[in-house]
Amino acid sequence: MHHFFVTPSQVRDGDIFVEGQDVNHLKNVLRMKPGEAVAVSDGDNRKYVCTVERYEEGAAVLRICEEQEADTELPSRICLFQGLPKQDKMELIVQKATELGVSEVVPVVTRRSVVKLDEKKAGKKTQRWQSIAESASKQAGRGYIPKVAQVAGFKEALLQASGLDVLLIPYELAEDMRETKKVIASIVPGQSVGVFIGPEGGFEREEVEAAIEAGARPITLGRRILRTETAGLTTLSVLMFHLEG
Repeated sequence: MHHFFVTPSQVRDGDIFVEGQDVNHLKNVLRMKPGEAVAVSDGDNRKYVCTVERYEEGAAVLRICEEQEADTELPSRICLFQGLPKQDKMELIVQKATELGVSEVVPVVTRRSVVKLDEKKAGKKTQRWQSIAESASKQAGRGYIPKVAQVAGFKEALLQASGLDVLLIPYELAEDMRETKKVIASIVPGQSVGVFIGPEGGFEREEVEAAIEAGARPITLGRRILRTETAGLTTLSVLMFHLEG
């Protein structure tokens, strides 16, 4: 069943009014006719099974057949602070992180980041990444579209993370797997978690020390060196498995 997102204000009197580009997608791309079924999430943990009722000027009107609470979200808010990688790796990271249940992705410029984005380029990239998050949310049946934040510097990212309950920083020099397992096991549903991932080449020691001083727990992901696009997804997978258990 095709899946769309709306805002709560678009849900009115038993109908859902789909607007914007999704109208063209419903009408002209999918060619959905009155009576056909479609799933809709309102971004506020509510999910609806609907049928197409009619098309109006600038809107598709869907009739709500069934309303239910979305059950696809993790019980914790997880924010991925991702060091800017090269080429199009960020697109893959955003897509897969969305599938794994991330709540927010913050692209971070670190000392070893090769990619340099000016304000204009950063804005366009963020729009592109947000679009990928929306598409991945539809595919994964999410009840919520993760936010892709504006590109931040490392110090700014640490400041943004200061309100989270738990901060993790996978680090290639961390070796104690037993301690890592204890750290993961201590996280309980409902706690917010921030995960810091370095770019190609990892973090510099001073950045790791700054993160630890800010409350981050260094963890190991095993004896192998993981690429930046693998490290974050590995951490998110471990958290998903732990929290949903």
